[in-house]
Amino acid sequence: MQIRTVGVVGAGTMGNGIAQVLATHGLEVWLADVSETALTRGLEAIRNSLERLIRKGALPEDARHATLGRIHPTTVLAALAPCQLVVEAATENADIKQGIFKALDDVLPAEAILATNTSSISLTRIAAWSRRPERVIGMHFMNPVPVMQLVEVIRALQTDDATHAAVTGLAEALGKTPVTVRDGAGFVSNRVLMPMINEAAFVLYENLATAEDIDTVMKLGMNHPIGPLALADLIGLDTCLSIMDILYTEFRDSKYRACPLLVQMVQAGRLGRKSGQGFYRY
Repeated sequence: MQIRTVGVVGAGTMGNGIAQVLATHGLEVWLADVSETALTRGLEAIRNSLERLIRKGALPEDARHATLGRIHPTTVLAALAPCQLVVEAATENADIKQGIFKALDDVLPAEAILATNTSSISLTRIAAWSRRPERVIGMHFMNPVPVMQLVEVIRALQTDDATHAAVTGLAEALGKTPVTVRDGAGFVSNRVLMPMINEAAFVLYENLATAEDIDTVMKLGMNHPIGPLALADLIGLDTCLSIMDILYTEFRDSKYRACPLLVQMVQAGRLGRKSGQGFYRY
């Protein structure tokens, strides 16, 4: 199955990044969100990202116009009817995702693939929401999508081989490296990453060191390109908390208990870069 038309639901940080990469590689993309305002923000983020890549010499000058010309914004899910594949990239909330999957079932032809960019929710659970569970799969891109090479490809218990092959092939065509992962809370990336971020928050909460010094230890001592607290700000503290809560619920293990400081910061609206303040100010 050669995929040429793709829908992306959600024009936020992950959704607009996915749409950009798809369109840059010649695919026609329908980018859907609930409001014109969200779509405008998403398209502006794509323009800014393209400008940065062009300035760095990573893209030719004419890529800007060609890429944007292949992205079709819409607030109506029915507009995604021509798509062979739809990637859901909405907020990490099971109820919201379930509503999207049920709506897409009614819109898309039976042979279309439903993928999700979920970072932690069980794919087997998500597939059960659909009338085509064998054609549901995880396609977990990393942030920032245009730069990061990895795509976790997560098979639900129900996912068939043809769906897996099609999505793996698409990831490779996008210049990404797909890694197939069995279904399990947090998969590989967030099963390892989020407890590290949470532990860094505990270290700060216990006043063992400043945020800057904690990140310096991990950058210089462990050769990480970015410290865990700065990375949490980039991801979004609300997203980090949501993933920790899912891990805690799924495994019922206290080692996944979210740091009280992380909970408080989310309650205060200090979500990281997107709100202007998290562990750092922006």
